[in-house]
Amino acid sequence: MKELSKQQIKSQETKAKIFSAAKHILQKKGYEGLSIKNICEEAGVSNGSFYHHFKTKDDLLSYYIEEQPAIDPGFLKLPESAEEAVLAIVFVYLNYVQYCRELGVEFMANYYTPKNQSLNPLIRTERPYPIVTVHDYMKKCMDAGIFSSHLSLEDMTADIRMIVIGNVFEWCLKSGNADFERNMKRSLETYLHGALLWPPAEKGKKNPLSKRS
Repeated sequence: MKELSKQQIKSQETKAKIFSAAKHILQKKGYEGLSIKNICEEAGVSNGSFYHHFKTKDDLLSYYIEEQPAIDPGFLKLPESAEEAVLAIVFVYLNYVQYCRELGVEFMANYYTPKNQSLNPLIRTERPYPIVTVHDYMKKCMDAGIFSSHLSLEDMTADIRMIVIGNVFEWCLKSGNADFERNMKRSLETYLHGALLWPPAEKGKKNPLSKRS
């Protein structure tokens, strides 16, 4: 890998300081107490430095959600069956669950607020990393005939986003005492087993993904 320049290293350090300050303020004062002014004061950086890296405070929070550890591209190669696709989609969000744990309950509870406009898919130009990854993966599977659905790709993406937000909210509501991984896995599998059809050409036949007899 190419070595980072001193300027790039300094830039990363500044970003980390800004985020650390924002995280500390969120934990102590909540989203209402978060402002660019107090983030800069806490981090010991100028307003200009903040705006060099981020457009808004919501942009700052979203950056660290989107920058979660990426999935190995090999894991998201074209699957051989719809069941393999379900496993891959669930894996993406279990990876997200782990990242939420690393960021902490306080951060996530204050991130998932209606006042955080970066969560609004109608306003954002880019959606958080897991949603983009799963949307593109499902499109690839549908184009290849791995599965089809009675729902549109956009509707499925929106449904999955709401399921994920609900699981994060439940985990935060219970102060981290909910079975985050199990709940995320169960709810996504249940939804996907009902939404995906395999194979797409054999309409009217029983869906082998369904757990119903």
